[in-house]
This record gives sequence, C-alpha cells and structure tokens, in this order.
Amino acid sequence: MRKPLLSLIAVLGLAACATQPMLGPPPPPPPGPVAAAIPPNIAAALSDPSRPAADMIRDNDRRPGDVLAFAGVRQGAKVADLIPGGGYFTRILSKAVGPRGVVYAYVPDELTKLAKREPAVTAIARDPEYSNVKVVLNTLPNFSTPEKLDLVFTALNYHDMHDKFMGPADLSVVNRQVFRSLKPGGVYMVIDHSAEAGSGLRHTEDLHRIDSAVVRAEVTAAGFIFEGESKVLRRPADDRKTNVYDAGIRGKTDQFVYKFRKPSTAR
Repeated sequence: MRKPLLSLIAVLGLAACATQPMLGPPPPPPPGPVAAAIPPNIAAALSDPSRPAADMIRDNDRRPGDVLAFAGVRQGAKVADLIPGGGYFTRILSKAVGPRGVVYAYVPDELTKLAKREPAVTAIARDPEYSNVKVVLNTLPNFSTPEKLDLVFTALNYHDMHDKFMGPADLSVVNRQVFRSLKPGGVYMVIDHSAEAGSGLRHTEDLHRIDSAVVRAEVTAAGFIFEGESKVLRRPADDRKTNVYDAGIRGKTDQFVYKFRKPSTAR
C-alpha cells in the first residue's frame, strides 16, 4: 500500500519550518505520567531561543525533556539522530550535548533518492548555532558514524524501516550496525507509534504503527539489553486502530519509549 503524501513529507523532513523563536517559554506539558527531573543541559536546550517556534509548540505533545532525560543525554556526548526528518530532535540534541559533543544526523540514501533534494537537516548543519551537527548520508543497512557513540536515537521512524519505500530494510542488519556503532554501555532509544498487541508488522504501511513487542524482539536479538520504558508518551485513549495522520489522533497517539543498552563488556 502506498504511503500518503503527508506521511512521506513528514518522514523526509520536507515541510517548511518556522525560523523565528517563540516569545516566552513553551507551555507546560499536559497532565500525564510523572518523569524524573529534567537535567539543566536538557532544560537549557529546550528553552534555547534559536529553536523554531513551530518546534517549541510541539513540545507539549512530544515531551522531549522527559524523553532525553530518560535517554541520559549529557554534555559532551556523541549522538546519532537516525532518520532526523525536519530536525526537531536534532536541534535539541545539539544544544544538550553542547560544543564538546557531536550530533550525527543520519539520513538514509533511500530517503534522499525518494525526495530528489537535499535533506532538510542539512540547513541545520550549516547554521552556526548548530555547528556540532554533522550530516551523514548512506544507506540504512550501512549505518555507521566516524566515531563510537554514546547514544543512537530514533523517533517515530522504526516502523518505516520495515516499509516498501525503505527496501524494506533488513532490521537484523540495521540493529547490528547500530550495536557496532555504540561504545560499550551505549544506549539505543526507540520511540514509535503503538499498534495493537499481537499485530506484529501488519500496520506499518497503512496505520504507520508497529507492535512494540516486535521492536523489543528485533533489537534484543542484535545483542542489546532491554533497560526499560518511559511511559510519558503513553495515551490510553488511543485505541491503536487509527492512522496516525488522522486529524482526530495526530499528535496524540499512544507511543512507546524503549531504552536499550549495549552491554559494557561488548566491543
């Protein structure tokens, strides 16, 4: 089944982004699961005036402070933003890791060929405000970065790797490449839209959702240890049966936030 144009635009990061900062702090997060205190480096990244106003408005639904605190993002970290789209998390990660850190925005060739234009995140890498962002263009199965990483982060894209327009990719290969790219003890964070339990890969194409059990099984098969889940993006009102781009559910889907770790003894 062909993806709707709206879905492809979101994945490829082709939508135009506002550039002016929003006046004042972003609105408080909606009531929901309580997370640990947000570290100063992440809090500062969220309030940085160089962030687009459109991004800051989305913080209410995406809870980036809670998510990145759970990931353990620290200053000086080496991070990969795998399939960064328009760069929402790329910008936050850039400021959170600071000038001693690096963010590799990894854009698969499968997407750039489909888009027939340079990825949106390249504009971020050219911006002096985000000088620690480096764009990496390569195929998805060849995922790698110039140095070992502390974190590989992917948000709302894991299900796409299973879809036709991505090959589909062999996730056993992709996850092993992620494993190799990380330092011993490094973290692999996966966020995605939840499908109904037991549905497997049935709805990656039509609803743009994935069964979280599949993700856990595929990632741990590559050698990772499942370290836990943050429930800050769990939304029980979502029945998991609706296309995530449907106007009634968009931005309010039930999402799982999984944290995997490479064993400290692994090389």
